[in-house]
This record gives sequence, C-alpha cells and structure tokens, in this order.
Amino acid sequence: MINVTGLSKRYGNHLAVDDVSFNIEKGEVIGFLGPNGAGKSTIMNILTGYLSMTKGKVIIDGFDITEYPEDAKRKIGYLPEIPPLYTDMKVREYLGFIYDLKKVKFPKKAHIDEVLKLVKIDTVQNRLIKNLSKGYRQRVGFAGALIGNPDVLILDEPTVGLDPKQIIEIRNLIEKLGRNHTIILSSHILSEIQAICKRVIIINRGQIIADDTADNLSAKLSSDRSLVARIICNEQDMTEVLKGINGVANVTSLGSFEKGTCDFLIEPENDKDIRADVFDKVVSSGKKMLSLKNNAMSLEQIFLRLTEADDSELKKLLGDNIIAENETKEEE
Repeated sequence: MINVTGLSKRYGNHLAVDDVSFNIEKGEVIGFLGPNGAGKSTIMNILTGYLSMTKGKVIIDGFDITEYPEDAKRKIGYLPEIPPLYTDMKVREYLGFIYDLKKVKFPKKAHIDEVLKLVKIDTVQNRLIKNLSKGYRQRVGFAGALIGNPDVLILDEPTVGLDPKQIIEIRNLIEKLGRNHTIILSSHILSEIQAICKRVIIINRGQIIADDTADNLSAKLSSDRSLVARIICNEQDMTEVLKGINGVANVTSLGSFEKGTCDFLIEPENDKDIRADVFDKVVSSGKKMLSLKNNAMSLEQIFLRLTEADDSELKKLLGDNIIAENETKEEE
C-alpha cells in the first residue's frame, strides 16, 4: 500500500530526512515514533503531498506521489496535530466543503451522516467550529480525514486535547478503522501506540533506527528472560521455595501490591526459560499464582533506550538487519 524508497529532505544545509526506506502493507496499523526534530513530521507531510522531497520515491497504492499527485492524494486522509479548520463554518458545513474539495463520489448527505456518527460529533453538527472545545475540534479534523473513505489514514497526535473517555473512544475507532484501512499513527502517548499498533517504526536524526513489533524489540533489548510473579503467599517462605527451583539464579521480593500477595522478580541462569518450572513449583507448594509475566520493557522504555543510544550501541542492541546505517554522510 505504501512504498518509500531512499527518501531524503534537505532544508538548506540541514538534512532533515536521510535516505529513509520502508514498506507498509494494506491493513497494517503502524506506530510512527520519534523525538521532536527527528524528521517524523517531515516524512508524514511528504507522504501526504504537503511537502516535496529532495530525492527518493513515494508510492501510494501504486501511484507515485510526484508523477500522479492527485491519484495518490485521493488515497489518503490526513489529520495533522493541529487540524486546519475553518472556524467560522458550522461542523456539517465544513465537512460538506471537504467533501466538495475532495470530489467525493458517494451520496453526499448519507456519507457525511455516516462520518458524523462514526466520530460522534452528530450532536454538534450545526454548531460553529469556533465555539467547540479543543477535543471536539480534534474530532472534526478526524471527520475531515475520513471524508471520501480513503484507503490510507495518517494521524498525527489524534488524541491531543481529548479527555480520558474520548481517548478510549478514539482508540476504539482507530482499531475499528484498522480492519479496512492502512493507518500510520504518530503519538507521544506511547501506551496508546502499544495498545493499537502491531508494528512500530522509530526514527531519530532523520533515519529509521528500528522497524519491528514492540514485543520483538522488547525481546531484543531485554538482557535476560526474568519473570515477575504475583503469588498469594508468605513472602519469606515463597522466596525460599522459588530459590530452590532448578535453573533459578536469583529471587527478589518486589513487595505487596495487592492484599495478601507478594510480587517476585525471578531471574534465570544462562537465559533459561523457567516459566513452566516456576508455575509447577508454586502449584505443588499449595499456593495460588495470580499472574506470571515476562519482565518485558514497555514501549516507552524501548523508545528512550533506542533514541538515546549512539550508533555503535544501536548495532549491538538490534543488529544491522533492522536499523539504518547511521554513519555521518558527506553532505552534498
């Protein structure tokens, strides 16, 4: 659906995007991450046709965005972080304007009605946009991106300004849309990315430094296969039981986070998989285990680890197969 090859963007002497390549298949929901100034927004603006590229190629569903810009843009719905709304228009009037601008072929009233209900702004459709809250304005921008039912949705901070209930609603909407659309989602709320996206692309200093699932990245970055177990037990007695398991190198009590229970960090010898042994031992001791999980890194921890690493550390952590070569290139 989206093919990017050798994409670069230069602003004067500043190389904002440096030889970036990636592919996104139809129906994928991708988290697009990067610190401020990394080149993330520049890439998204090039994908939507708002910015020209210095060199490279962008193909949207078979259409080169440089050679066939109208055909490529027709495939895309874009929600920027600050939606460019006409605030003196009413909500329905604005969506009608976007409908005409995009030259949509669907029945106008029925299509706009559907989008209004989908984004849950049908109750404010006759209000002036300037009188709406920031959260509702964000929804209007989202609705504008959905007009024409584009195959690709590029969403830059779609939940900014929303309250927790609205964030959950938008998350559910994105998950629903992901069944039939290709979605690129950028957000600084990394828990949202981890909840929605199956794959993440992390960019730093204008280059892709990682492109994989969050689980795979966590596995690559975690130094061991340690476990965290929550058990209904006496802390001291269970510590001794866990230490007696073959293959366990160390057991650390993490304290009680639930009445009558204790959490334990269980570290294996030689990166051994000890999950089954731990489970069997706890059960045979007559105690109840409420949870057993890998001590995996969160997406936030992954992001910080990778964006703060230097080039040699990145190669050591991830290998050359999924990171960009970050050597300094001679400027043209």
